[in-house]
Order: sequence, then C-alpha cells, then structure tokens
Amino acid sequence: MKKLAINTSERQQALQAVANIEALVQPHDAWTEQSLAEMLAQDSMHMLIVYKQEDKADNNKVIGYCLYQVIFEQAEILRIGTHPDYQRQGIASQIIDKLHEVLQSNQVENLLLEVRADNHAAIALYEKQAFAIIHRRKGYYKSPNQSAIDALIMQHVYGE
Repeated sequence: MKKLAINTSERQQALQAVANIEALVQPHDAWTEQSLAEMLAQDSMHMLIVYKQEDKADNNKVIGYCLYQVIFEQAEILRIGTHPDYQRQGIASQIIDKLHEVLQSNQVENLLLEVRADNHAAIALYEKQAFAIIHRRKGYYKSPNQSAIDALIMQHVYGE
C-alpha cells in the first residue's frame, strides 16, 4: 500500500484503475479519472492505493483505494473501495489501519466518514475500526422509484 505516485504516467494509470473500481462499486455515483485528478489537485486531498502483490506480472494492479481529506486536525474519508474480486479479504481494514497510522503521525484528532444506512457490511467494518455514529441525515440518498436512504455520519476519535 502506498500513497498516490507523483510520476505522471503511473499516477494516471492508478487514477484510471480507481475510476474503474468506482464504476463497479459505486455504479450510480462513480467518480471519473478526471474528477479524481481534479480533487487530488487540492493540497488537502490524498489517496492511499493498494496494489495486488501476488505476482510480478500483475504488480501494478490496483485492488483498493481510499480518497481522504485533511484539514487541520480533522480528516474525512471521501471514498473507500475494494475491487469486487478482492472484497471480504480484509483489504478495506488494512487501508483504514494504514490511514489511522498516517493521520496519527500528522496529529489529526478525528476522522469522519459518511455511509448509507443500508450498507450493513460497511457499517460493521467501521464499527470494528472504532467508528461511532454521531449523526443521521434523514433521506439523504435518493434514487428514482426507491425509498430514500439515510446517511450515517461516523467518527473515529484518536487518543481516546
């Protein structure tokens, strides 16, 4: 796992791979390579990327990512995702563990995220990572011909 590369061609490949995973795991709200690049152009935005490490030929295959923002002593996970072929293998937990390390070394006091109230697997993961629900946005996620879904705001506080 590493932070997003500075090298332009490697960075572009990684962003395209992340956008491809986005299209699979967030089909109704996927972020494109361009939107990811624009976000990462901001100083406060960062991305951790997990590469498949099983064989040399596939060494640069992106299988997971986390886009996050740090503003002073607070951070927020904007997106986290794992390629469907690699889900339920602990990759998201590893990403969050690494993110906790990075944030604590930068004196971040708390980490926020938002999750759909019907995403039970994600909520269970976040609770295992010591996140707690601090707010509920009623009917935040709306889809045509479906009931609106609440958004849960979860927080992890460092040093407690």
